[in-house]
Amino acid sequence: MEQAPVGDAELEYEVVGVGEPVVFIHGAFVADALVPLRNEDALGDRYRLIFYRRRGYVGSSPVAEPVGVPQQAADCAALLAYLDVERAHVVAHSYGGCVALQLAREAPELVHSLVLLEPGLAVGASGPGYREALARGTQRFREAAADVVVDEFLEARWTGYRDGLEAALPGAFVQAVADARTWFDFEMSGQLEWLAEEFPWTEIGQPTLSVVGGASNELWPRFGEVHQFLLETLPDVEGFILPGATHFLQLETAERRRGLADALAGFLGRHPFSAGSLGTRPPGP
Repeated sequence: MEQAPVGDAELEYEVVGVGEPVVFIHGAFVADALVPLRNEDALGDRYRLIFYRRRGYVGSSPVAEPVGVPQQAADCAALLAYLDVERAHVVAHSYGGCVALQLAREAPELVHSLVLLEPGLAVGASGPGYREALARGTQRFREAAADVVVDEFLEARWTGYRDGLEAALPGAFVQAVADARTWFDFEMSGQLEWLAEEFPWTEIGQPTLSVVGGASNELWPRFGEVHQFLLETLPDVEGFILPGATHFLQLETAERRRGLADALAGFLGRHPFSAGSLGTRPPGP
């Protein structure tokens, strides 16, 4: 991966393909959770795919103080500016969904469309329980070894994840353990603060695709509740259910990854940029 300066930090990033830019924002622990989508022809043959590792993950700049959702959104905007991208489709997973929504709120001209893969939102009846679970996770991290806590976190969202994660992203668990402190010590407080604020949902006018795994609700009802909330609240939204999948739907099997890539490509294809535009700054002064 290459390095991009974003204010006081540097972010590792990778760009593959050509076409309209699509930036991917990962969630907690697994920094490369969205990277396997680059190998799907439905996306890689048609779009310029931008993957990056948020500050505190792998080779991006380390963090030593809390990082809030607004800072994460500013980092993404700075990366796109560095790449001369004026407008992009945004695909975000889990906590990354909070970052994507903040970006769409603060820089609506930059976000052409949104794809939210089971975003980490606290809404409806499940909201208080989700906040409590996040807070308990921090306490658990203080009490147990990092590998134990990461294992519990992943298992709760993808039952029997070990073999599938290693097959999709060799070494990902070891890296997630190494990066766990970033989430527990420096990011989770920012997410809790963001979740406590009143978000202007109806101001998110970009075309949005809400994606949920077909089996996610069996693990935790909040996934289905968040999906339904988005469908009922956002002005321009459609939904997609990926059969059989749970929270790490883009990693679980090759078939599910292909199904997700096809759904993303279909959505992006229904919401193209204006004719002849690729969302990048023209060369020259």
